[in-house]
Amino acid sequence: MYFLGIDLGTSAVKIILMDETGTVLGSVSKEYSIYYPQPGWSEQNPEDWWNATKEGIRELIIRTGVKNDEIKAVGLSGQMHGLVVLDEVNNVLMPAILWNDQRTQEECDYITQTLGKEKLTKYTGNKALTGFTAPKVLWVKKHRPEIYKKIKHILLPKDYIRFKLTGEYATDVSDASGTLLFDVENRRWSKEMLDALDIPYDWMPKCYESTGVTGYVTKEAADLTGLKEGTIVVGGGGD
Repeated sequence: MYFLGIDLGTSAVKIILMDETGTVLGSVSKEYSIYYPQPGWSEQNPEDWWNATKEGIRELIIRTGVKNDEIKAVGLSGQMHGLVVLDEVNNVLMPAILWNDQRTQEECDYITQTLGKEKLTKYTGNKALTGFTAPKVLWVKKHRPEIYKKIKHILLPKDYIRFKLTGEYATDVSDASGTLLFDVENRRWSKEMLDALDIPYDWMPKCYESTGVTGYVTKEAADLTGLKEGTIVVGGGGD
């Protein structure tokens, strides 16, 4: 019995295959580019993540010689706080804005002034920082309104890989906690925050515990990666 781990880092995706004792049979790392279109901005193309991931999985399976029906589950970890936005037919609408992007100070100030530090702490357990996801959404609303009106789904970076593997819009509580949209105490999306920022609740992915089963590898993803169709994909965690 084997398990596949995918860590979507900022500079590369790292993929490992281990057995049930935790012994690592092999690993693969695939790099991709970061783009800096303006000072303080940091972006990546989500399709670059997926291309690197599917190639890496296939390479690792071939290299280790493990049969795909012996891989019982896939787990995900990755860079937190980034913003991936999809339209109604799941097209990526713009480059992902990363955790280290600094363009959203005005949005952070707006969030703090609108809700106050006390309510922010009560609702999310955090204060408004430029790295978080919520101010990025507000930035898109203000500066890319033509994109904002097309949004149907918001995902965090590793959860875009989950979507490509399973077709499910899902995340885990650890990654969700870094969005400034999550009620950490009650382990659910914060209706108060979403309402205050006028972000539709149905844009948010379903949230699971890190060990929860979030979906299963689709036939399309199986054909692309070499994984077996129906392989479990669990929640995982932010890095």
